Amino acid sequence: MHKMFTDHTGKIFSAPFPPQRIVSVVPSQTELLYDLGLEEQVVGITKFCEHPVSWHRTKTRIGGTKNLNIEKIKALQPDLIIANKEENVKEQIEALEAFCPVWTSEVKTLADALNMIEQVAELTDRQVEGKQICDNIRNGFEALHDAAPSLPAAYLIWKDPYMTVGGDTFISDMMRYAGLENIFSNTQRYPAIDLQTLQNKCRVVVLSSEPYPFTEKHIEAIQSALPGIKVVLADGAMFSWYGSRLQHAATYFMTFRKTLAGS
Repeated sequence: MHKMFTDHTGKIFSAPFPPQRIVSVVPSQTELLYDLGLEEQVVGITKFCEHPVSWHRTKTRIGGTKNLNIEKIKALQPDLIIANKEENVKEQIEALEAFCPVWTSEVKTLADALNMIEQVAELTDRQVEGKQICDNIRNGFEALHDAAPSLPAAYLIWKDPYMTVGGDTFISDMMRYAGLENIFSNTQRYPAIDLQTLQNKCRVVVLSSEPYPFTEKHIEAIQSALPGIKVVLADGAMFSWYGSRLQHAATYFMTFRKTLAGS
């Protein structure tokens, strides 16, 4: 049996329903497929799909998110590939579409993430599980509505050069819930910046654990360059993974806000 679906890019396509051989090329969506109970159906994941650990160890790895092994994916004979507009390369997705239906998400806000989860649940015939995940996320984030005011902040994702996040990113939307006001909200995507430009603009610099693995050793260097500004580490997955991990994000943000107290 086949059904018609529309993905986040507006593409309409027919796919087997329910799919029996799924390849996921996005880490946060791989974790979602696990939490939807699709152990048997998922046959391929990327090398960056580290969660769940059991899948990372046992599922066939088909390259990186931006360097997919097209022939290896084809050999798996998938009947559905789940991708993302930003995390994957357009030309590679088009190559995959030549032999398999590809559902592509585009997630820039919490609302987009909830919509993505609902649609993936529908795609895979896991509507009940998907609704429970979305309910958990909504309940968690509702508890943040009456929380502390926002602090002007820059969220760094890379070093050499330092790079931050623009207002059109999912991370920027998550910053609001973490008690942060993105001072680069008027920019797009991931602009490179000079640390010195932050001196009189923000009160907090957040160092993400991914994609660049910032650690405690980086705090001192940035703190010395930006005296008077609070520098903190953050779990990058909590700010950037837009799948079922969002069930835990609200609790993390509440704790994160406590680290900002007195900033």
